[in-house]
Amino acid sequence: MSDPLLHNQRFLRNIYAHGPFEGHAFVCTPPLLGICDHPDYDYTISDQPVQNWVGWVVENYTRQVRHQEALGDDHVPCARLTTGTHLFAAAFGCEVHRFTDSNPAALPRVFTAAEADAVEEPDLWKSPTLYRTFELAHAVQAELGKEVFLGPPDMQSGFDTAALVWDKGDFLRAMADPEQAPAVHRLADTCARLYKRFLIEFRREFPQCVSCHCPNTWSPPEMGPWLSNDECGAFSRRMFQEFCLPELIDLAETFGGLGMHCCAAAEHQFTAFRAIPNFYAFNRVKAQQGYDTILEPLGGPDGPVFVLAWLEAEDIERLLRTAPPGSRFIFELNGAELPDAQVWLERMRRSPWARTPC
Repeated sequence: MSDPLLHNQRFLRNIYAHGPFEGHAFVCTPPLLGICDHPDYDYTISDQPVQNWVGWVVENYTRQVRHQEALGDDHVPCARLTTGTHLFAAAFGCEVHRFTDSNPAALPRVFTAAEADAVEEPDLWKSPTLYRTFELAHAVQAELGKEVFLGPPDMQSGFDTAALVWDKGDFLRAMADPEQAPAVHRLADTCARLYKRFLIEFRREFPQCVSCHCPNTWSPPEMGPWLSNDECGAFSRRMFQEFCLPELIDLAETFGGLGMHCCAAAEHQFTAFRAIPNFYAFNRVKAQQGYDTILEPLGGPDGPVFVLAWLEAEDIERLLRTAPPGSRFIFELNGAELPDAQVWLERMRRSPWARTPC
């Protein structure tokens, strides 16, 4: 691996570790091939050999390498095993709907508490959506070498998977019904066990797979998993603490920490995220109230590193200017062609806030 990439790894590791301040990170990822760009669609729901997707993964990796070499930004390229959000729900028997112009999505298979209680934890190695991620990862490593970093497939918490398996409206109503709520707990626990088992096996098999699930930023593979926690915007803080938080704490305790992506209007849950041991990274989208709402509850030297994408330059500069002292940021410009990426990176690095501690 080249010296610039080794430098970027060390620089990013220092940010995640809240080490001596050396600056905030600015990452640019080029336009990448999406699931719909592959002629056989998502590799986890196809009956074609996974070898057919190696070129697709390698092309995306090569684009990142060329982009980083031209820009000299803080990115470390990863060979990403991108999937839709259906990955774990499909393992529980959900039908997967294929779109012509969007990622696949799982359709619910449970509509009552009784049906939820009939759901059994599947065998990891008999679930094509799951074992095919292992197959493709091995095939990509055979092509690129084991020293190349892999990127993970889509990561949904066990609770969020349960909300896909069980029809969303019925699922939320069941959470509020004392007679049905135990079935929600049981299904979420079943989904959480499969997710945790997958993580244990996948991380053991592929120690060079980065943790960051969303966005495309590199993160140290040895850090805890990084998952989507999106359903928590739909219900109260009490329900989050009852139904969701125990799983997140267990994952953090098992793997030594947790990173999180959240695209929900979940500001009312942010303070509860602090209860997650070593909650080390947080990716937030703009949602309804913008990005500034992350600063007060989660900013500071003991808060997670903010790993943010899809921001306007003005948003970035404001966050850097107003964040609590000790906050750390990694900003990603996602999907920009080289000329636009160069303009963005130059502006960010000229900003007086880029190398100034918050």
